[in-house]
Amino acid sequence: MESRTRYRISMTTTAATASAGLTRRGARTRDRIVAAAAAAVFDHGVPATTIEEVKAVAKVSSSQMYHYFPDKDALIRAVLAYQADTIVRHQQMSALDSLEGLRAWRDMVVMVERGRQCRGGCPLGSLASQLAEIDPRARADAADSFGRWEAAIRDGLRAMQARGHLGAAVNPDDLAVAVLAALQGGLLLAQIQRNTKPLETALDTMISHIELLTVHPGQAARESSS
Repeated sequence: MESRTRYRISMTTTAATASAGLTRRGARTRDRIVAAAAAAVFDHGVPATTIEEVKAVAKVSSSQMYHYFPDKDALIRAVLAYQADTIVRHQQMSALDSLEGLRAWRDMVVMVERGRQCRGGCPLGSLASQLAEIDPRARADAADSFGRWEAAIRDGLRAMQARGHLGAAVNPDDLAVAVLAALQGGLLLAQIQRNTKPLETALDTMISHIELLTVHPGQAARESSS
């Protein structure tokens, strides 16, 4: 049951758009269904998640379920959007515009993974990998979701560069991709090995690389005077 408590209703842009036109009560019901489905998918994957299970956990009838989601595919796509909203919201709350912010974010990610006992992997990454080869629409949605996540990381790196803390030759867009790739790979290895060490190593290596790209005050002064 512990994993289910991690899924709070996230009324961010995508979720709010999906609930547009619904009554307040209807929006709450829809969100409850999606949260129940997200927990089930995280616990035992897409194939093993059934509509009947989600109905029971969300405490809704068949008519309510099919009013909001005509089939399981539609429900799973809603779960994908839900996970993306939750992750991007949390990512945007982390100030990745300094080395201190990056290290604090790294510590938070590792702490969360330890709390999960390295089970389940990345909620968005694990779901996307299950859907990518069987549902083209879901794959496209997943690509968009990772794009939003990448943008949240990129914004922090661009802010570092705008303040002169990253060299002008550094490409923050490419660096954001590398950070996200390191995170995903680290989460996967942590899941397989049931140990956060691969995740810690991947993120520490990326942050050390970013530190090497930072501009020290004396260097910045020399560059501005040349």
